[in-house]
Amino acid sequence: QVQLVESGGGLVQAGGSLRLSCAASGRAFSTYAMGWFRQAPGKEREIVAAIRWSSGEPYYAESVKGRFTISRDNAKNTVYLQMNNLKPEDTAVYYCAARLGPIRTDQARWDGSWGQGTQVTVSS
Repeated sequence: QVQLVESGGGLVQAGGSLRLSCAASGRAFSTYAMGWFRQAPGKEREIVAAIRWSSGEPYYAESVKGRFTISRDNAKNTVYLQMNNLKPEDTAVYYCAARLGPIRTDQARWDGSWGQGTQVTVSS
């Protein structure tokens, strides 16, 4: 099984920035889509961004467009989420996931691998 490990979370002030990393081990992800999801306490898990590994084509949730940027490093098998102009409503546990095939917006379709999550807290 492919393993995914997130890192880069932390506590920041509103308006600040963080960069999350998701490192994959076990195999290359050239045929996969990779995504970032988040789950706040008492709320459902939702997709925030995704990327088609082969082409770099991105997807962004409307709530993060213009603020977040997803990218990947083919040599390192790592996907990044650059988060700028953070808001308190961005506070959540962020998870990295992978699936075979195209990007999907329904988290239930991401049945490949999931990381352990990394906490992002944005203070006012």
